[in-house]
Amino acid sequence: MIVLIADKFESKGVDELRAAGCEVIHDPALSGDALRDAIAQTNCDVLVVRSTEVAEPMLDASPTLAVVVRAGAGVNTIDVAAASRRSVLVANCPGKNAVAVAELTFGLILSLDRRIADNVADLRRGQWNKAQYAQARGLKGRTLGLIGMGRIGQAVVKRAQAFEMKVVAWSRSLTKRQAGDWGVVRCDQPSEVAARCDILSIHLAACAATKNLIDARVLDKLKSGSYFINTARAEVVDYDALKKVVNEKGIRVGLDVYPEEPSSGAGEFSSDLIGADGIVYGTHHIGASTEQAQRAIAQETVNIVKEYKLSGQVRNCVNLADESRAKYIVVVRHRNRPGVLAHTLNVISYAGVNVEEMENLICQGGESACAFIKLDGPLGDQTMRDIKEGNQHIFAVSQGAVVGTIVS
Repeated sequence: MIVLIADKFESKGVDELRAAGCEVIHDPALSGDALRDAIAQTNCDVLVVRSTEVAEPMLDASPTLAVVVRAGAGVNTIDVAAASRRSVLVANCPGKNAVAVAELTFGLILSLDRRIADNVADLRRGQWNKAQYAQARGLKGRTLGLIGMGRIGQAVVKRAQAFEMKVVAWSRSLTKRQAGDWGVVRCDQPSEVAARCDILSIHLAACAATKNLIDARVLDKLKSGSYFINTARAEVVDYDALKKVVNEKGIRVGLDVYPEEPSSGAGEFSSDLIGADGIVYGTHHIGASTEQAQRAIAQETVNIVKEYKLSGQVRNCVNLADESRAKYIVVVRHRNRPGVLAHTLNVISYAGVNVEEMENLICQGGESACAFIKLDGPLGDQTMRDIKEGNQHIFAVSQGAVVGTIVS
């Protein structure tokens, strides 16, 4: 199996993939047309990327490309819809950077509260201004508001509790029971979180449902002088609305992500928000960039590739159908012999019925098996007889309506 790694990646991970029998091609400089050409030339089975964009031309470059793994959380740099049209499975490494992002979140909160960056800048200019910088509010007893309660949000909660802060939170999936277990107060909507907190921190994945979710209706609820943190994705926040509340309410802002970031690791950068009046601190989209996080992400990427090589299963796959379209299931009990499944599928094909999902389970000893074939429509009596009578190794065939799913 050929694995093309088109981004920075831990050398230990590359060695482990090679030890597992993979042919690994590692070129972190690949992007755009060069990446498309490399996919076509290498005929890779698996593509591993980190921040490199994977667009439709890359996915269409080679028929052998079967899996794209993002060595990180989220898949916003990959055209998942195009991958799904081509039966290319897309996976990521959720939660492996949760602690790193939570740590940066609190780094930004503390920096805003103590104005650490401004302290350092003045000291380097030879200016002593203790009177101004001794006016921090402190975090103990303050209310931290979280929008998004995935693994990163949960990691932030643990750190907030260590600072003796109160936490209010909203997430589509957050239940009252979970909120109680985690020691947070559940809110019914994002604007309620903004209204109740002193510090609002965003931890949402980027998708169609979250685009500009943090808009003026949410941001206008912030109290004057509140803090706002975004270490998630720029797409989830209306930055024009954020700039407005910075100017009008004196909101202090800490950002790790921006609407237009340089595509390379270094380059020119400008942001209207960074230049806005008020206290706006920023980092260079480094939330997941700790050695610990990168090692964990590399190991999870290796695990995904190795599991796919051994079993054909893709861990953390994000583009499998949420619900099966199958309406009927045919169960074929048979001897474990060549040709049984080919015969069965041919008969089903001639009947004009589509196979949605299938699993063939081998019985102990390996002499027999049971095939579960889920279909988008029913098979007629004659088709059922053709399956049963058309192969000597079939014991029995039965059909029923689908209840739940067998193959995930």
